[in-house]
Amino acid sequence: MFFPVIRRLGEMLFVMFGISVVVFLIFFATPGADPAARIAGRNATPQVLAQVRHSFGFDQPLPVQYVKVMEKLFVSRDLTSFVNRGEKVIPAVVEAAPVTLSLVLGAAVIWVVFGIWVGVTAAATRGTIIDRALMFAGLVGISMPVFWVGSVANLLTQSRWHNTWLFHWVPGLGYTPLTQHPLLWFKGLVIPWITLAILYIGLYGRVLRANLVEAYQEDFIRTARAKGLSEARIMFRHALRTSLITFVSMFGLDFGALVGGGALLTEVVFNLPGVGRLTYLALQSLDLPFIMATVMYSSFFVVVANALVDIAYAWLDPRVRDAR
Repeated sequence: MFFPVIRRLGEMLFVMFGISVVVFLIFFATPGADPAARIAGRNATPQVLAQVRHSFGFDQPLPVQYVKVMEKLFVSRDLTSFVNRGEKVIPAVVEAAPVTLSLVLGAAVIWVVFGIWVGVTAAATRGTIIDRALMFAGLVGISMPVFWVGSVANLLTQSRWHNTWLFHWVPGLGYTPLTQHPLLWFKGLVIPWITLAILYIGLYGRVLRANLVEAYQEDFIRTARAKGLSEARIMFRHALRTSLITFVSMFGLDFGALVGGGALLTEVVFNLPGVGRLTYLALQSLDLPFIMATVMYSSFFVVVANALVDIAYAWLDPRVRDAR
C-alpha cells in the first residue's frame, strides 16, 4: 500500500501543476483579456496602462508572469485584489474556508448516513411498498433545486413559523464561528446542512440500492447463503462492502467539489461567507486574483478527494489493491 500511495501523491502534484498553468493562461493570457485594463479602469490613458503593466509585471514574458503569480499565491501569499486595492486574497480565502468546511462536513454526515439507510432499506425490501416509497422520495429530493429548498426553508424558519415552538430556536441568517459559540454555530448550520443534503440523500440512496440489488445476483452471495449466513451478515459483510465502491467514488468527487465552492447556492441563500459566496462576489466584479485563488483552492480539494478515493478503493476491494 505504501508505494501506490506515494505514486498517487506524485500524480496529484503533477495534476495540480497542470491546473495552475491552465488557470493562469485562461485568466492572464487569453486574447482580449487584459488584466491591466481591468485594474486601470475603463477610461485609462495609454500611459496609465503602461504604468500598471509595469508595476504588476504584465509587460514581462508569460513564464515570468506565471512564476511571479504563483510565488505571490503560494510562497509570499501577498497577492492582492485588482478591484479592492490592498485586500489580500489568501487571507480572505483562508477565512472563508472554515465556513465552507463546516457546511459541507455537516451535510456530508447527514447524506452519507441517510443515503446508506435508504439504499440498504430499499434493497432489503425490494419490490414492496417501502421500496417504492423510498425510491419515490429519493426522486423527489433529487428533483428539488437547492436554491428553492433553501428559499422555502428560510421562508418557514425565518418568517412564517419562526415564532412557533418548531423553529423559534433557529438564529438569523449568517455564520457564527465554532470557536466563538459552538451551540450557536450548530443551530445556524442545521437548516443549511439539511438543505444541502436532501439532493444527495436521494441520489446516493438510489445508486446504492441499484448496486445492492445487482450484488445480490452475484455468485458470492449465493455461496454465503449456502453456508447458512444470516441475511443481515450477508448484507453488511458482503453485499454492502462491494456496493460501496461506487458510493465512495461519488462521495469523493461531490465532497471535493462542494468544499471547493460547489456549495455556492447554499452559501448565498443562507448568507454564509464561505468560499462559494466569495467566488460569486469575485465573479460579479471580475476580480481575477480572487477568482484564480478560489479555482486553485477548488481544484486542490477535488484532486485530493480523488486521491483519497483511489486509496479507499484498495481497502474496499482487495482486487484493486492486488492489481496495483
